[in-house]
Amino acid sequence: MGGFELSARMDLIFETAAEGDATELAELRNNVANKLSEKFGKGPWSGGCTEKGVLYGMRTSSMLVARENGKIVGTLSLHTKKPWAIDLAYFTKVSKPLYLTAMFVAVERQGTGVGRRLLEEAVEIARAWPVEAIRLDAYDAKAGAGEFYAKCGFREVGRVKYKEVRLRYFERIINHG
Repeated sequence: MGGFELSARMDLIFETAAEGDATELAELRNNVANKLSEKFGKGPWSGGCTEKGVLYGMRTSSMLVARENGKIVGTLSLHTKKPWAIDLAYFTKVSKPLYLTAMFVAVERQGTGVGRRLLEEAVEIARAWPVEAIRLDAYDAKAGAGEFYAKCGFREVGRVKYKEVRLRYFERIINHG
C-alpha cells in the first residue's frame, strides 16, 4: 500500500511592519541572534537589537513581516539605498537595485518554508516597485544563510572581507513580465 505525507499548510499574512510591532520584532531578532550564538559561537550575528533600533529601521526601509495566527514569524527589510557593506563592483550593473537586509525567521519556524515565502514576497514587491535586481550579503561562516539564498534562486556574485567580517554577495535579477 502506497503512503503519502501530509504537509502543514502555512497561512501566512505578509504586511508592512507597524510601530506597534517593534517590541515583537526586537524579541524575534534577539532570539534568532541568541540561537545562532549558541549553535555557532559568538560572531557578528550575535549583536542585540532594541525596539528603538527596529523603529529606526522602519523609517529607513520597507520592513516586511510574515504573520501566522497573528504572531510575527519572519521579517526582512528592503532598501533603495546601498548598505555600507555592499561593494557594487561585484554586482550586475542595473539602474534600479533593491537591497535586502535584516532577514530573520523565528527559531521555531526555521526550516519550514517561512523564509522562502518571505523571499518570494520580496521578489513580488520588487516587481511592483519596479526594480531590476535584489542584492544582499550573507555571513561567509557556518552561521551564514548563503546556501539558503542560493536554494531560493539568488546567485552568488562574490566573496569579500569587510571590516574583518567575511561576506558572500548574492543577487537576483528581477524579470518583469
